[in-house]
Amino acid sequence: GTTGKPKGVMLTHHNIVANVLASDPRIPRVKGLQNTEIRILSFLPICHIFERMLFYLYQYNGYSVYFAESIDKMGDNIKEVKPHIMSVVPRLIEKVYDKIYDKGTSAGGLKSKIFLWALGVNKAKQNIGKPSGLMEMIADKLVFSKWREGLGGNIITLVSGSAALQPRLNKMFQNAGIPILEGYGLTETSPVISVNSFGKIKVGTVGHVLENLDVKIQEDGEITVKGPSVFKGYFKNEEMTKEVFTEDGYFKTGDIGHIDDEGYLHITDRKKEMFKTSGGKYIAPQVIENQAKASKFIEQIMVVGDGEKMPCALIQPDFNFVQHWAERKNINIGKTPEEIANSTELKERIGKEIDYLNTKLGSWEQIKRFELTPEVWTIDSGVLTPTLKLKRKAVKERYIKLYNKMYGYEA
Repeated sequence: GTTGKPKGVMLTHHNIVANVLASDPRIPRVKGLQNTEIRILSFLPICHIFERMLFYLYQYNGYSVYFAESIDKMGDNIKEVKPHIMSVVPRLIEKVYDKIYDKGTSAGGLKSKIFLWALGVNKAKQNIGKPSGLMEMIADKLVFSKWREGLGGNIITLVSGSAALQPRLNKMFQNAGIPILEGYGLTETSPVISVNSFGKIKVGTVGHVLENLDVKIQEDGEITVKGPSVFKGYFKNEEMTKEVFTEDGYFKTGDIGHIDDEGYLHITDRKKEMFKTSGGKYIAPQVIENQAKASKFIEQIMVVGDGEKMPCALIQPDFNFVQHWAERKNINIGKTPEEIANSTELKERIGKEIDYLNTKLGSWEQIKRFELTPEVWTIDSGVLTPTLKLKRKAVKERYIKLYNKMYGYEA
């Protein structure tokens, strides 16, 4: 888990099979393509229920599954496999876009101008889908066809889960001819609760609830669910198992959300990750973090402030981007991550990004101070889960000196 001690989630064969069968109608069917011809590229850990359930779903349909060698070799593996479907996490989408943007803007001259013009056309597009007007068709031919080629040229869809995907990125990829089906679920629900599907995509939502599940929004906004894919309980922990179910048998997800008039489920907050400042104001950190990561300078960010007088943030800069930025500006920010994190010029520049972010936030949730971490946040260092989500407690413990500095606790 991302917020507490690990728990053993007991999932039965029936739980997982029920989720596979209920998720199957959401898979896009393509005319002229037999199931045996469809190739899947898998890179998420199979021990994680998101990828495991999808693996069974792919087998159920007779698809060919290829396993990536590593995240670092994804680019080579995509060229080799030319997949039709990939399951992804938002962090990967962000990295793919950053790489595309860096390549497009660093090309220079006319190429960069065309790239930025195409992004503008994409952003201005009202209806999500295939290009319709002349400018959209030109932008697609000159720029977005290259995006699809970079993903192997055969992508039918990317299936995104594990965390919230930035709506602007979702829309951008949809308009570039790379549909993303964003879904939602937990390990305890085997995992899918809801997911978008072709013909029923609404950016900023996690789609319609699966047909075999019953979702109830409690009075405090918490999403609760009942159905055949809800887990049996926590291993050797009856007390905790009892705590996560309502009296009428609904599982408490720990997420806050609502279902709109069209039946789409919206996730607004993570109940367990919300914290309260000493002034009594509630902060939803993930919402702020997702907005902050739109900055090219910020690779990772964790908003803190539980019980403190103000929100602050620990930030891992995008070390590759900031080095290129420094070279273009002829600024010496150092070479090593530690030197870069201590650069006054970089901190001032990222400060401008935070100032801009704060203009979109309420006064109580604005980031008052931040510190840059002198290393990349990785799975191996224990601060990210296998699906690249923050382990909040571990991040705070690893950078406790920087945390104390922000709040003036150092000796």
